[in-house]
Amino acid sequence: MAGILKRFSDIMSANLNALLDKAEDPEKMIDQYLRDLQNDLAKVKAETASVMAEETRCKRALDECEKEIADMQSYAEKAVLAGNDDDARQFLAKKQQLENKKVGLGEAHAVAHDNAVKMKEMHDKLCRDISELNSRKEAIKAKVAVAKTQDRVNKVGASAEGAANTMSAFARMEEKADRMLDEANAMAELNGNSEAETIKDLTAKYDNSTAAVEDELAALKAKLGK
Repeated sequence: MAGILKRFSDIMSANLNALLDKAEDPEKMIDQYLRDLQNDLAKVKAETASVMAEETRCKRALDECEKEIADMQSYAEKAVLAGNDDDARQFLAKKQQLENKKVGLGEAHAVAHDNAVKMKEMHDKLCRDISELNSRKEAIKAKVAVAKTQDRVNKVGASAEGAANTMSAFARMEEKADRMLDEANAMAELNGNSEAETIKDLTAKYDNSTAAVEDELAALKAKLGK
């Protein structure tokens, strides 16, 4: 019984959200806490019923004792009226015994009554707290669901950002490829112009040489009258 009450006290005095901080799955943990409390409630209910039954038994014993005391008093009075003092003494002696017994029964009943009141209050509070936790459970589960949704949104956002970065990288690579192609085309153009210039110069050399020879031959023929 003490273990039940201690666990009940620990859970109810703590912040339930704080208890769930280290839990991997808050939804499962809160369901487990509530199952434990429901089991504890069944035990507290049985214990409360037992204590209340004990109070009823003590009260019944006290009432019976008080009735016997009243009966002995009544018989003693009848015996006196009948002139039977010896009988009256016996009834009064029994009455004194019963009154001594009544003191003990009264003390037992007082303790049983206090215990029954405390257990009933504890039982009722546990019922109210379980009802409150059930309400809080739905709120916590709703928060967990929102958190999971937000986590998925964050992951999708991260993927989208990664895709954007990938597109940016592709754009840079494409720009670099275009630049490399332009440079290669320019180099090819330069190389082509250089080769053309070389051939042109070479042909010009021979063209000039032939013209000079022809001119000299013509001059020679003119001198010789040919």
